[in-house]
Amino acid sequence: MSEEPQFLTGEEGRQIAYHKTNGTGPTVIFCGGYMSDMEGTKAIFLENACKDLGLSFVRFDYSGHGRSSEDFVDGTIGKWTEDALSVVDQLTDGDLIVIGSSMGGWVGLLVSLARKTQVKAYIGIAAAPDFTRELMWEKYSDEIRETLKRDGVYLEPSEYSDEPYRVSYGLIQDGENHILLNNAIDLDCPVRLFHGLKDADVPYEYSSRIADRVVSEDVIISFNKTGDHRLSSDADLDRLKAALVELVK
Repeated sequence: MSEEPQFLTGEEGRQIAYHKTNGTGPTVIFCGGYMSDMEGTKAIFLENACKDLGLSFVRFDYSGHGRSSEDFVDGTIGKWTEDALSVVDQLTDGDLIVIGSSMGGWVGLLVSLARKTQVKAYIGIAAAPDFTRELMWEKYSDEIRETLKRDGVYLEPSEYSDEPYRVSYGLIQDGENHILLNNAIDLDCPVRLFHGLKDADVPYEYSSRIADRVVSEDVIISFNKTGDHRLSSDADLDRLKAALVELVK
């Protein structure tokens, strides 16, 4: 565990925990995944990488995650994007490089679209836009859908934690307001996408679909034949840092 976080007040009074490292050049902001917190392997690696490169860096917990306020089950893609935008608007000034992992890849795309003039590059790691529709609702059985409609929550087993994912019907419904892959994604900055071909959670085709949808021509996808969803091996992290170095030249 790193030092105690600082807090900012986001939308509707949500208290968002964060760590910021000051440096020069663009500020790198990391958007984590569903039920992840800012103490994860990639977040800490990126913090240290940015220190090495002299870059400003921010990692944070969405509301309902980690040290931030609120209950996880009340969170939605819209709220978590608001949290990320509060971090951007209150803690950064000038150019940004947005990095998003899994769900954070979706949030990161939404942030990048909302702050296009600031965002100089986007990096997606097993990015999962539209997952509430395609990887949840459309794959759920009728029984699970009825549970969600009746109870408002479905407890989905997780291979990454002893605690199940608490999927809310509100999350599913709100996700429909932020669908990206059905239309062009009006992002014209450099885009770098990383995906493992053995990702059992987010199909690697998602990165190809993002590349197809963004209007930018400066798009590179890196597939790891043996990579899983986390992409947290030493080699994966080295490739991530190399992409960051290239983007800040």
